[in-house]
Amino acid sequence: MITKLVLNVLNFSALFVCLVLKLPQIVLLSRSKSAKGVSLKALILELTGYIVFVTYENYHEYPPATYIEYPALIAQDTILLLMVLHYSGNLRQSLIYSVVFVGGWQLLTLQDWIIDVAMSLCTVISASSKFAQLQCLWQTKDSGQVSALTWAMSSYTCLARIFTTVLTTGDLQVLFRFFILTTLNSWVLATVIFYRRSSQKLD
Repeated sequence: MITKLVLNVLNFSALFVCLVLKLPQIVLLSRSKSAKGVSLKALILELTGYIVFVTYENYHEYPPATYIEYPALIAQDTILLLMVLHYSGNLRQSLIYSVVFVGGWQLLTLQDWIIDVAMSLCTVISASSKFAQLQCLWQTKDSGQVSALTWAMSSYTCLARIFTTVLTTGDLQVLFRFFILTTLNSWVLATVIFYRRSSQKLD
């Protein structure tokens, strides 16, 4: 009974947080009209990781409650990607990205081995997106346009998913993914806070 209650709380809290996860970042970009400090490469890799993960979970018929937030994350990342392209003056590239993502999504489910290999690479892809964001922050030394709240919520949802995976599927590949992402999301959050405090001291 207690386990079911904990599972429901974690599932619903993760879903709720993910529904608004990227909104602070979207609002911050729309106000600043600048994408400085936000990595385009990180967004593309993150979106790829989300698409592979939700396709894998759905393909293997895992409980929808364990991945139901991913369509919302994909939609929010798509909006962010368009905003970054717009503020960088590269909005025309959005058509190319759309074709690649839709085509790749269809390709994933053609054979069992394709989705399984893709999932094996998914953790590397998602981890690479975090490192790309870290690299962007280290290069610009500016986290003014990067939302600390978004990264804090990302850390929470990955941590929550560690527990929901343990309590439901027990999939070690998924568990490893969420452990790595929790660590890296926390690292990005700490970096954003560090540069923000450094900037405030200089002011």
